[in-house]
Amino acid sequence: MSTWQVQEAKARFSELMRGADETGPQTITVRGRRTAVLLSAKDYDRLSGQKPSLTAFMRASPLAGIDLTIDRDRSPAREIDL
Repeated sequence: MSTWQVQEAKARFSELMRGADETGPQTITVRGRRTAVLLSAKDYDRLSGQKPSLTAFMRASPLAGIDLTIDRDRSPAREIDL
């Protein structure tokens, strides 16, 4: 994890973001004290547990768009003794 002083982070913000995306979290310090951590969007999503919706998951399936015909079993229900 790289460490940046706040004034350096402000001056080189695009490099700070690139570092978070390519090498991982970037720590920002104020007067030597760790104050913030910049994460890539991918790391944030992984840590926050955000998952795609069920609809998005189903649409991403390799079976999406396949014509599927399911025949219902029309036989009578079995009899049980109560």
